[in-house]
Amino acid sequence: MKQRLLGYLACAECGGGLSLTVTERDGDEVIDGQLSCDGCDAGYPVRGGIPRFVAFEGGANRTAENFGAQWQVFDHVSAHHRQQFLDWIAPVTPDFVANKVVLEGGCGKGRHTRLIGEWGAREVIGIDFSEAVEAAWRNTRDLPNVHIIQADIFRLPIRPVIDYAFSVGVLHHLPDPRAGFTSLASRVRPGGAISAWVYGRENNDWIVNLINPLRERLTAKLPPQILYAVSFLAAVALMVPLRLLYRRGWKGLFYADYLGYISGFPFREIHNIVHDHLTAPIAFYLRREEFAEWFAKAGMEEAEIHWHNRNSWRGFGTIPGGEGGHGR
Repeated sequence: MKQRLLGYLACAECGGGLSLTVTERDGDEVIDGQLSCDGCDAGYPVRGGIPRFVAFEGGANRTAENFGAQWQVFDHVSAHHRQQFLDWIAPVTPDFVANKVVLEGGCGKGRHTRLIGEWGAREVIGIDFSEAVEAAWRNTRDLPNVHIIQADIFRLPIRPVIDYAFSVGVLHHLPDPRAGFTSLASRVRPGGAISAWVYGRENNDWIVNLINPLRERLTAKLPPQILYAVSFLAAVALMVPLRLLYRRGWKGLFYADYLGYISGFPFREIHNIVHDHLTAPIAFYLRREEFAEWFAKAGMEEAEIHWHNRNSWRGFGTIPGGEGGHGR
């Protein structure tokens, strides 16, 4: 934890300011210490360089537990992640985040957190409920403008001073996706902006009717080692049509937009994608009108909602009450 992060933090219980007691440092990094609320009796440890606003216990939240295990294994950050991320948050560009305070809701292993930091954000705060924060901290520790926090997206320990917030591939795995979006938006200052990317309901009947029941009843309950092996074998089988058919851009193939999009990804990423779709106990597939309503309820009258690869939705909007806009 960099000590200047303290200026952006608030008590998860009462919203009050926090004081920091340091017990171990490594240069500018606070490795161990204690955060204490100035307004109530709440306290939060800093352990392993990460402020901990949740007491994560295995089994308490299976979605967080499964994804935490996944991101500890698939903790790589690769070159293709940059364009993939830009596709998910379009129309936002690297220039847009320059010198902004950015909040990521559900940072996983920190691959997007790192990109935002490299694009010149003033500060980037990545939060995740799970033990994936360990991988995120490892992947971003060398960047002086990046901070990782273990926290609950429904009870964010962040002051409402964020210039830009985003969440990619996380909200649809929450028990209440809209509440997660609303919580994230509540930390954005007037005139600030928010992006989100979620699974779409349209064109995904085969997943909802076939893959979802399989995941809920079987694969999400498998031990991590077995799920790793199962998803590995499935990824090997998927690589054959990806390389022989979809990579050549043939028209009329099943699920062509998405499978063609990922057909050039390295095998480890394909394995990661397959594992991702089999590990989560919860996954909502959202229709456009439902997704658009999130932005409307937050007062964003001109939100941009776009169909991505014919299987998902991405959205961008500006919080009313200030000067907004985005770079293209």
